[in-house]
Amino acid sequence: MADDAPSDIVRVERDGPVATIILDRPERRNALNNAMKGEIAAALARCNADPQTRVIVIAGAGDYFAAGTDIAEMIDITPVEHLTIGTDSMFRALRRSEKPLIAAVEGYALGGGCELALCCDMIVAGDSALFGQPEIRVGIMPGAGGTQAFARALGRHRAMMLLLTGDHLPATEAHALGMISQVVKAGEARAEAERLGRQIAAMPPLAVAAIRKLVNEGPDMPIDNALALERHAFMLLFSSQDQKEGMRAFLEKRAPLYLGK
Repeated sequence: MADDAPSDIVRVERDGPVATIILDRPERRNALNNAMKGEIAAALARCNADPQTRVIVIAGAGDYFAAGTDIAEMIDITPVEHLTIGTDSMFRALRRSEKPLIAAVEGYALGGGCELALCCDMIVAGDSALFGQPEIRVGIMPGAGGTQAFARALGRHRAMMLLLTGDHLPATEAHALGMISQVVKAGEARAEAERLGRQIAAMPPLAVAAIRKLVNEGPDMPIDNALALERHAFMLLFSSQDQKEGMRAFLEKRAPLYLGK
């Protein structure tokens, strides 16, 4: 079902509790210009505000996810303009999403497109997909989390090699290294991401939110602090209706109905 506020370059399609944000700029392999970034952020805000949406998938139309940030738009930009335009606002919105994000990657996820995927909670990729941060080849560096995400996902030495050469990382290798969640046949990434989204949407929303918070914030804390935060979140869930419903449904051998309460 199409979104009620579509555009030429970004649209939202909804299937029950799963909303899919589709990047559609095929003439530039879905390269991210400022207009597209703004529309992705706006679509994300609408999806997060929709109580019927529980999981958000991000996919590229055609054969590509996003081949980077639009170089033609960046060539004359100044440091001050980066601040005034807010060229990182879409990435900050992605990282702050209240609902799980799944990237469905086909073809290229390079530069800003790779950083977009890495902002998501999970990445499902077709087996011919390529990831990379080739910014160094045009005189700059990643500026929306690429250095930090690569170092955390791949380790310092592997990340350094890819960042300093700009080389691509095939999906199968990215999966083996733990950077992405799942590899499927080329052309099947969106369908699998949406299937996964429906599976997660059937889980208790409060537990989903608590797990996302702990996984995202815990690695940056001392282990004792992270364990204490986990224990606190675990105990709080025992005050929820969903905890009672989940355990009763298990004992009664029926499917649970979670309400996020």
